[in-house]
Amino acid sequence: MAQTLDARLNPYVPQALSLYRMVFGFLFAVYGANKLFAWPVDAGGGALPVGTWPVWWAGPIELVAGLLIMVGLFTRTAAFVGSGAMAVAYFWQHQPDALLPHANNGIAAVMLCFAFLLLVFTGPGAYALDSLR
Repeated sequence: MAQTLDARLNPYVPQALSLYRMVFGFLFAVYGANKLFAWPVDAGGGALPVGTWPVWWAGPIELVAGLLIMVGLFTRTAAFVGSGAMAVAYFWQHQPDALLPHANNGIAAVMLCFAFLLLVFTGPGAYALDSLR
C-alpha cells in the first residue's frame, strides 16, 4: 500500500515543493513588511524606528529574501540567507529566555530556519523564475 501511495504522489513532488516555497516565502516577506511598515497588519506599536538593532535590520532581510523565495528567484541563496537570519534570531532573541522554543516563543524562528534550510538543498521546485534563468 505504501509503495502504491509513493508511486502516486512522487510525480507531484516538484509542484508541491513549489507551493511549499511560495507559502513560506510569503510568510517571511510579511514578517519583514510588518517590521518595516507595520503592514499588512500592525502587530502592535507600528513600524520599528529605522536602524533599531537588531530587529529593524532583520526586516529588509526578511522582506527581500521572502519575496525572492516566493517567486523562486535565486532561491537557494535567498533560502540560505533566510535560514541563517532565523538561526541568528533564535539564538540572539529567543534562546536566552529559555532553552526550548515552546518556552521562549521561538517556534516560528526555528520552523522558518529549517523550512528554508530544506529549500537550500532541494531547490525551488517546478514553478520558479530560477528555471527561466
